[in-house]
Formats: sequence, C-alpha cells, structure tokens
Amino acid sequence: MIFIDLEHKLPTDAELPANIRWTQAEWDAWLAESDRLVKELNKLDASGKLIERNQLIDSRSAHWGKLKPWLLALSDGKCWFTEAREIASHLDVEHFRPKKAARNIKGPERDGYWWLAFDYMNFRIAGTVPNRKKGVWFPLRYDSVRSKFARRCERDEIPHFLDPTNAHDVTLLAFDEEGKAIPTPGVSRWDFVRVRRTVDRLKLTEHQALAEERRKVWQRVTAHISNYELALAESRHSAGARERVKIEAREISELTKPSAELSSVAKWCVLLRNDRRLTRLIG
Repeated sequence: MIFIDLEHKLPTDAELPANIRWTQAEWDAWLAESDRLVKELNKLDASGKLIERNQLIDSRSAHWGKLKPWLLALSDGKCWFTEAREIASHLDVEHFRPKKAARNIKGPERDGYWWLAFDYMNFRIAGTVPNRKKGVWFPLRYDSVRSKFARRCERDEIPHFLDPTNAHDVTLLAFDEEGKAIPTPGVSRWDFVRVRRTVDRLKLTEHQALAEERRKVWQRVTAHISNYELALAESRHSAGARERVKIEAREISELTKPSAELSSVAKWCVLLRNDRRLTRLIG
C-alpha cells in the first residue's frame, strides 16, 4: 500500500506532466458538473427513485474516468493498494466508499454513499483483483456512526479497511519473506483486525501472482544487502570493494523508492533487519 496525499493534490498542479495537467477552467468545469450530478441524484433519492438514481451513477462513469490519468500519475502508475502495475491486472478508478450499496461484516446491505459518486476525494486507483474482491463491502466498526446525505460524517466513521490516502493506515501494513501482507509488528488489536480484514477482502495475499512477485523483490533486496555488507567489510583496504558498496547501496535505494513497483516490500525487507546502516539507504 502506498500513501497518496490526495487531500493536497489537484490535477492542475504545476509539477504534473503537460499531457496530464488540467487548466483551472477545465477543473472548475469538472467540479461544477460533479455538483450538478449530485443534485440530480439527490432529487431522485428524495423521490424514492433508487433504481433511476443508481442508473444515473452508472451512466456517468466517464466523468470520474476523466481523472484516471491524474490519479495514476500520483502513484507512478501503481495500484494504491497493492503497489503493482500489471500484476493485479487492469487498473480501475475505485470508489473507496461504495457508491450504490454498502455491506457490513454482518447483516443486509445498506444504502451506498451515492453523494460521493462524483467526489474525487473518494476515488482510489485499484487493480482489478482488489477492486472486484472489495465490491460493495465497506464494514464499519460495531460502534461507528454511519454517514448519510442528510447528516454527513464520513470523517467520524470508523471503517475496517485501510485507506491509502491516510498516512497512518499505510504504516500498519507490512510484508514478510513469503510475500504475505501482514500487520506491522506492535500494532494495536483494532489495527490488527483492520489489517487482516483489508488483506483478506482485497485479496492482498491470496492472489498468487502478486505474492510471487513480492517474494522475488524480497529475494533481490536480500541479495543486494548481502553484497553490500560483504563489500563494506572489505572496503577499508579495497577500492574495488568501495565501488561495490556504492553500486549495491544504489540498488537498494532504487528498489525502495516510492516510485518502484512493490517498493513497500523492499522497504520492509530492509526495516525488519533493524540496522541503521541499511535503513539510511531507503529511497
């Protein structure tokens, strides 16, 4: 999982490539259309026309699809949940809070967060595997408040799923040498539950191809660390060893950069060794 600071990003940001960056007028028009669509949804919802409401959402998928290139650019083309590019198959614009219906751990489906269907702060980039597996699931803790259009309180909800736009949530997910997504050592009982729920429901470990690629990354980083430590031990009396230290350090740094595919796996391979010399190499 990669942290995306969506709250402080816009498609008009100057650092974006010219072919992705929007003009202010284009962005304003997109926001105005979103507002218009939500007003239409509200009218249909107030009239009890839920089927028509949901049909309107489906018919306007191209509206949120326009933001896909920008959302992909924020993660260097990676799924925000798996950090994979092609491993978890096609990348979609996913609604973190489901737009038409939502399901808890137990009980029947409840109404979805239809008013967030066109809210870019509810968009995430997800591979087909986690997106399809998640579906309408959005469990809240048993004592959580539940947001409604008439009384919006999304920030007060206590969801089970980890959110890649929440910097704290991202720190709760770690990885092991088998390619499994696991809770970070020392997390609270509730956060442990959240990690397990996210991993199981989004298939973050069950998807075999993804786990296998994680194992390969772990093995590559392990090999570079071994070469780095060996070269470091010989570097005092060998110019060649000092050159190898530089090369291996660069490789470790590149594999742990946020832009690298599965970089969190590489980072945890380094962090779990609890060695400050290695930690300093994280990109």
